[in-house]
Amino acid sequence: METPYDYFNRDISWLSFNFRVLMEADDDRLPLLDRIRFIAIYSSNLEEFYEVRVADHMAIVTHQKHTAERIQAAADLVKEINQVVHQQLLEQSRILQEKIYPLMKKQGLFLYPTHQVLPFHAAFVHKFFWEEVFPFLQPVLIDHTRVMSFLRNNRIYLAVRLYQTAESGERVYDYYVIKLPYDKVPRFIELPAHEGMNYLMFLEDLIKANLNELFPSYTYDSCYTVKLTRDADIFYEDLNSNSSIVDEIRKKVKKRKLGDVSQFVFDKRIPTDFLQYLCDTFRLPAGVMTPRMEHLSLKDFSKLPNVANRLPKQEPRLPMRLKGLNNRQSITNYIAHKDLSLHFPYHSFEHLIHLLYEAIHDPFTSEIKMTQYRVAENSVVINTLIAAAQQGKKVTVFVELKARFDEENNLITSELMRGSGINIQYSIPGLKVHAKVALIVRRDTLGKQMKSYAYVGTGNFNEETAKLYSDVGLLTSNKGIVNDLQELFLHLERKNKNPTFSTLLVAQFNLLDNLHLLIHHEMMLAQSGKKGRILLKLNSLQDPSMIDELYRASQAGVEIDLIVRGICCLRPNQSYSKNIRITRIVDHFLEHARVYYFGNDGAPKIYIGSADWMKRNLYRRIEVVTPILDTDVQQEIVQLLQIQLQDNQKACWVDEHLNNKYKTAAQSTPVRAQEAIYAYLKAKNDSGFYQ
Repeated sequence: METPYDYFNRDISWLSFNFRVLMEADDDRLPLLDRIRFIAIYSSNLEEFYEVRVADHMAIVTHQKHTAERIQAAADLVKEINQVVHQQLLEQSRILQEKIYPLMKKQGLFLYPTHQVLPFHAAFVHKFFWEEVFPFLQPVLIDHTRVMSFLRNNRIYLAVRLYQTAESGERVYDYYVIKLPYDKVPRFIELPAHEGMNYLMFLEDLIKANLNELFPSYTYDSCYTVKLTRDADIFYEDLNSNSSIVDEIRKKVKKRKLGDVSQFVFDKRIPTDFLQYLCDTFRLPAGVMTPRMEHLSLKDFSKLPNVANRLPKQEPRLPMRLKGLNNRQSITNYIAHKDLSLHFPYHSFEHLIHLLYEAIHDPFTSEIKMTQYRVAENSVVINTLIAAAQQGKKVTVFVELKARFDEENNLITSELMRGSGINIQYSIPGLKVHAKVALIVRRDTLGKQMKSYAYVGTGNFNEETAKLYSDVGLLTSNKGIVNDLQELFLHLERKNKNPTFSTLLVAQFNLLDNLHLLIHHEMMLAQSGKKGRILLKLNSLQDPSMIDELYRASQAGVEIDLIVRGICCLRPNQSYSKNIRITRIVDHFLEHARVYYFGNDGAPKIYIGSADWMKRNLYRRIEVVTPILDTDVQQEIVQLLQIQLQDNQKACWVDEHLNNKYKTAAQSTPVRAQEAIYAYLKAKNDSGFYQ
């Protein structure tokens, strides 16, 4: 169907976001260790992008099961992606070579750029290699005349070329690959300090410095780092509903390690004939070759040792505990009369844990229900639910096994819970449950329901990511929300095929229809001469039908601000989007909340929940969005949104070419949203608002 509108490609848009992450490494205002961490985040993001998104496109190209037109489109997109990534990696290299490494040295921490060892470290490097590294090395002779496919996903290998000299004087080459044993030895090796300077060395460089001795019967020729990225996506549409979903997912997770090659990354200095030998040996398809810098997998910079605390870093603020809500029974007493919003990581996640503990000790608690998408290892949340079950409470947890890259952890935790007496409900075939909700049901001695408590959030029940991700959650005893969550859990337990919701907006049921009504109402206001206003905070905006709605609202005169961290396929600054502005904020915490604001002629309607505006969220998942009904909570959320729109330190405009253009503070007071939000919430807490 033809459309008069234009959209960004979702993958190219995502690359724009990831480049904004890289821009943090180039920000001279940030402490050096934080800048290095952003290099790691950029690299980790890119690796997963190739494992999933690029792998999907390469599958279309290589399997040849599609129309010629679709195959060509996929090939063209992969080519464009690689071109964009190539330019970004040049920028990453510039930042490292011209800024990061010199600043590290200036701070007294020298990271060896190559395997050439300074004389005063030669003996240590030699001794460390033979005692700590050599026992874990397993060189494998490779032969391009035999099919070899043993390279593991995203593991760095050294490709080594050696030769022996025949009687004729001709060189006879052999090729080996060696997997870096960094599950046994750290990626960064600390060397002895010397004359007031501390030193680190990449593990691969330490191995290279000793390769001559590793192959005594050969003459060493050359060595380069290489790495395969395999297709790590798992398609669950073909799950057999007649067999155990647990067994099916276990099988699929195991097959992930054997996925098709989506990228072959190599040191760009490798000679052409050496590279061709590797391509022939591992039967690498065309279009996967990606030259990089000498040191691959820079996501490992997240583990860079801060030797002797040489590198300055941002000292994190401790999450605040709300005054008056730390005593037993206080949280439930509070939300029995008034809604409470928790903003992580500014507020302590322990408040949510305390709510669960209060439910355990409340004699009227009859049941605790919760969804689980991604939880921390050794999760306090899970341990609390287990304690509730052991106290005789009925506990039901819906576990979404299909959470990408968390399948195994979710399987382990679900089995632990089941063994502790918790009722576990597993994934629904063909549908992901992405909602972040919990329900505490209370009944009197006659079984009649008493005032119960509900939680609807934008982030997972994960105390670790709650320290890093910026999310919001609503605690309430509102009867409409409580009843709707009961309807939802009955549906997830397969006890109610046709739930109805009076208050919550739930994807698959009433979310889309209500979003259309809310947008159209703002259009009607604008067309009648009143102010139409929409403000959306999302992780991703990709669904064309919802983008079209925003385009039409802009044409009707509605003023629209979008705060979108990641993918944003809406193209601003067009005739049909002249009233739409896109803000992107990247800072110390990962912006993760989803908030919808509709002006409603001065009586705003505000919602929070789990749903981004992507096809997968709106059409293929169970998502829950709740209205904010408490006026104090409404005002608080509006204030936080306004602070983010005022950010002129870490906020960028996204323009019509996907450029990230910093909002400048030349003519205004500097505002860094995450610091300003902390200050706002702290002032509110200090005022005694929650007592």
